Amino acid sequence: MKSRFITLHEEIERIVKQCEVCNVGMIDIDNQPYTLPFNFGFENDTVYLHSAPVGQKIEILKKNPGVCISFSTAHQLYKQSEDVACSYGMKYKSVLIWGKVEFIEDYDEKIRVLNIIMKQYTQKDDFNYNSPAVKNVAVMKIKASRISAKAFGY
Repeated sequence: MKSRFITLHEEIERIVKQCEVCNVGMIDIDNQPYTLPFNFGFENDTVYLHSAPVGQKIEILKKNPGVCISFSTAHQLYKQSEDVACSYGMKYKSVLIWGKVEFIEDYDEKIRVLNIIMKQYTQKDDFNYNSPAVKNVAVMKIKASRISAKAFGY
């Protein structure tokens, strides 16, 4: 089976939209790799995240906002021979997005972004939010500076 790089924007967007979780890689304050899973939203080559407003990831991202985000979906185990371990493999589709985290502080913009995140999981466009919840959540955006996508076995 062969890998193929994906360049068609619509196909990249379809892959990202099929994912339930993204993994965000960053470099911590000790210059060590640090990766966390996130729920997300995606629109116009921009990834949106939310989290608690304090904690290790927030400290890391404020000091070094550079991230690499991975998305992976359509996993299917295949084999050529049931008895030969090396003949097994995994089909997949994946996207990598690089960029810098920007924290969103504007109340109305937070609501707009939270709706994008909610739409990823519900397909619904508009939700109600109470003021303390919006004020006490960190909302982040990562505009893609680079995107790489690949399919293996498809």
